Amino acid sequence: MKGFRALVVCLVIACAAVVSPAAAVTPGWSALAVPPAAASPVTVTDLAARGPGEAWATGYEHAADGLRPMLYRWDGTAWSRDTSFPGAGELGWLGKVQFVGEEVWIFQNRVGVGEILRRSPGGWTAVPLPQTLWTYQDFTAVPGAAWVVGEDDTGLKVLHYDGATWTAQSTPDGVRYLMGITARTATDAWAWADTDTGTTVLRWDGTAWRDANVPLPENSNVHTVLLEPSGRVTIGGSQYADGVSRTYLMAFNGRAWRTTYPPLGDTYTEAMVRGPDGALWLPVRSDRAFQSKYARVSGVRTTFSYGPERTNAIDVKPRALARAGSSLLSFGTVEIYGSRPNLMSERLGG
Repeated sequence: MKGFRALVVCLVIACAAVVSPAAAVTPGWSALAVPPAAASPVTVTDLAARGPGEAWATGYEHAADGLRPMLYRWDGTAWSRDTSFPGAGELGWLGKVQFVGEEVWIFQNRVGVGEILRRSPGGWTAVPLPQTLWTYQDFTAVPGAAWVVGEDDTGLKVLHYDGATWTAQSTPDGVRYLMGITARTATDAWAWADTDTGTTVLRWDGTAWRDANVPLPENSNVHTVLLEPSGRVTIGGSQYADGVSRTYLMAFNGRAWRTTYPPLGDTYTEAMVRGPDGALWLPVRSDRAFQSKYARVSGVRTTFSYGPERTNAIDVKPRALARAGSSLLSFGTVEIYGSRPNLMSERLGG
């Protein structure tokens, strides 16, 4: 009788696997090899993907003589380092990377001077900024427009590029500095700012920067604003209450804002992306030294998954995520016992 029951159970499992393989097998995170950086430690800045066959990761090495720019390319099969861009052999760092039409645009601090790297089918070119800033806070680009925000000795600077010329844009009174900026189109850009009254979200409508009147939680800040072609907007940040920080998410459906507090602790949401499954994905602090950890937020439900186990790892930190077709790419650092942090990449699906 026991043997008969065992046979029935085996047949049921086998039939389920044949009828619904997707339900029976859940894809997990896998490790992708990354050529190590020359200097260690390293800092990862950003990651962007056009599809499953092209992605770029930026950052910098902490070399003995200063920071050195670092650029890696994914071709759908392997990661390789790119050193063909202007300034690759000089001191500096690479910031945000974005796809603009058929080109790749990257912000570069080149020996203290800001510029935009542009990669087209003909190779790399550099677009210099109209002035040198003390600090370069953020960068964003879309077809027909790009912005660089930072500060000089006179205060906040918002530099706008229309593809041919640079202009300086003004912000509403009371804005001290911009912490980040992103854009959906040349006439729809968003920025999060520190103002006399606290954190505020601003919006560019093609004519002027104005308060977007986002009802942010009290005593909160903003880490990122995720704009999507559908018109959906998602804001991620932290709220401070009774000396404790907790992560919040705000979603705008075109009519109203909705605020939720998923169980993410005090996770920094800058790397949050919309995954191919329609959910929000972001790296979180792992409770396992030898594995990365990711959160998936879908409506009111939050689930977690771990990256592959890494032998002798004592700290695995995904720093940036990007949707690459039907998969998710992750890029960050891993510290193996006895060595300094170096580069790592992982993929979900694919």
